[in-house]
Amino acid sequence: MDGDKLDVLIVGAGFSGLHLLQKLRKLNFNVNIYEAGKGIGGTWYWNRYPGARVDSDFPFYQFTQDDIWKDFKFTERFPARAELVKYFNYVDEKLDLNRHIKFDARVTSAKFDGSEWLVETNNNQENVTRAKFIILCTGFAECRHTPSFKGLDTFKGVTVHTSLWPESGIDVVGKRVAVIGTGASGVQVIQEFAPIVDHLTVYQRTPNLALPMQQSFISDQTKWQFPAAGDIQEIFNKTRSSFGGMGFDFIPTNGSDATPEEQEAVFEDLYKRGGFYFWVGNYQDIFVNPKTNDAAYQFWCKKARSRIIDPIKRDILAPLVAPHPFGTKRPSLEQCYYEKYNQDNVGIINIRQSPILEITENGIRTENEGVIDFDVIVFATGFDQSGAILNIELKNERNESIQDKWKNGVWTNIGISTAGFPNMFFTYGPHAPTAIANGPTCAEIQGDWIIELLDRMRKDNKTKIVATEEAEIKWKDTVNVLWNRSLFPLADSWYQSANIPGKPREALNFAGGIPLYLSILDECANSNYKDFVLS
Repeated sequence: MDGDKLDVLIVGAGFSGLHLLQKLRKLNFNVNIYEAGKGIGGTWYWNRYPGARVDSDFPFYQFTQDDIWKDFKFTERFPARAELVKYFNYVDEKLDLNRHIKFDARVTSAKFDGSEWLVETNNNQENVTRAKFIILCTGFAECRHTPSFKGLDTFKGVTVHTSLWPESGIDVVGKRVAVIGTGASGVQVIQEFAPIVDHLTVYQRTPNLALPMQQSFISDQTKWQFPAAGDIQEIFNKTRSSFGGMGFDFIPTNGSDATPEEQEAVFEDLYKRGGFYFWVGNYQDIFVNPKTNDAAYQFWCKKARSRIIDPIKRDILAPLVAPHPFGTKRPSLEQCYYEKYNQDNVGIINIRQSPILEITENGIRTENEGVIDFDVIVFATGFDQSGAILNIELKNERNESIQDKWKNGVWTNIGISTAGFPNMFFTYGPHAPTAIANGPTCAEIQGDWIIELLDRMRKDNKTKIVATEEAEIKWKDTVNVLWNRSLFPLADSWYQSANIPGKPREALNFAGGIPLYLSILDECANSNYKDFVLS
């Protein structure tokens, strides 16, 4: 039985999906979104864990089109999850997007029959949706990773991954709680739990080189200067010209040319500004020059260690020797993270030195500590960056699956499509600036490119497009060359699938920055899409 018949089916109602929906609808494409959740917002629909908060300053963490920003007043520099949900609901109401979105519709399979995609969802497999084009806006933080610890299914208490936090919440007041993982969600949960639990034990594999958020209410002009209305558009413009797609960029000088005193002054200023200024607003050679990078780490280390009283905890959280080059893992933003370890009810275990052996009925057994009993175990163990696409059974007209094609590594052309799979695009995924960039900036840049392509195809009476294998070989080489010129390969990070056992270690992110990526997209479009076959 047939269901919807569409020009374009978008999968996912986060920033990317909503941006595409709004603009394609304006061009009179017949377009719908299928969303697995019950509401819009993408990762902000799912991120319900205590303390969930964005790590980009609000002026550039929002839609830039159609003056959407004019009527919504954020209250904090770094909005919390509740305010982001409110923002997405405001966008929905203003643009009337909801009527083009099907909720509780998780796409499970899609097959290209030579002219269109036949799509099935988990809740309506009898009705097959037909779409000329499919755009996967599933992001990189949708495929959660929970390590397969021995005995996990025997634990009698509560277990939860931060990205699957129940809407009703979990009562941890006065409980014994374990948090496994110290990425962004781990840091935020730890800050929230430490004051209210009986005891909190943190299991850390790699220190999070977290930076001070320097959070403030917009009304507090003494702590952070709210940009004037006329400056917002200037900030939006700057997101297209800065490496990280943010409202600021690297200092156009090398740290290696500065004296130690000059470096100290620069680092101090960036540190006080908060947010990601110390990460992607630092010296321009911070990701390529080991000496500049280590100078930045030593400054960070000095600051972090001064906040931790216990010498053992201090060495675990901020070791004197960098565990990896600074910033080659996305740093989290914290408000009081290090001070929480000064509490008597907060402990930390370095699981590189004392691995987790098993989960027992009552707790967690490690090599040196034995079993520690818990009421609640929280997995803040991250995501598989390419896994969201691989969660869908995607097959082309030759019955070849994306799972088979990518089983030994990801192949894309400009981080937007893959050879052999016609009329299929994806955004904010592998081989794009994704994890090193501001999310909405990357989403809008890729979305605008796809929209222009579809509009031109329609005007030229083209109905089919597919990337060439030569193009994706060339693009993978480009991604690898840029990656290997930097310090990023030196970190065991999810940037290169090092967090997922059994997956090939490879560069998953374009490390050339937003301006270079944008110029490459423009060059492809201006060449009449020479790296694709149109028919």
